[in-house]
Amino acid sequence: MPTTALLQAHYFNISGVFTDDFPSKPLIPYNYTGTQPTNFATNKGTKLYRLPYNSTVQLVLQDTGMIAPESHPIHLHGFNFFVVGRGIGNFNPNKDPKNFNLVDPVERNTVGVPTGGWSAIRFRADNPGVWFMHCHLEVHTTWGLKMAFVVDNGKGPNESVIPPPSDLPKC
Repeated sequence: MPTTALLQAHYFNISGVFTDDFPSKPLIPYNYTGTQPTNFATNKGTKLYRLPYNSTVQLVLQDTGMIAPESHPIHLHGFNFFVVGRGIGNFNPNKDPKNFNLVDPVERNTVGVPTGGWSAIRFRADNPGVWFMHCHLEVHTTWGLKMAFVVDNGKGPNESVIPPPSDLPKC
């Protein structure tokens, strides 16, 4: 765990606290709801996913058969998003998006990812800063069911991270 707050590291451009190379897709594709691999190739580090200001983001959150399949309430700080789809089993990128609700999807900041299934969300990255996304089952965050986005500043002060208050305590 970093000893410097991620937002402070981002705002003050402090190197070595995090990298922005969180992968956009799993490094090793596998059957998420079937038999799991014995080596997950995990490593330690604080990797964030960088988003350009005002970019449109689509995430497919896939439950797995790791440890014990169960539903996960995934919460995103700093944004509301639209739930455009969900299903049971492995997400099929060729078939499932054809059934997305792009007309009147529900708007939320937490989505339930069903047991052995997936949920797809969309949002616009128009809130610069560092934003945490995590499972609301607290023990799951200790297992790694968490990540963060760093959203770049836009143009001008109304699209940029504001400076911290002068009396902000240090971590």
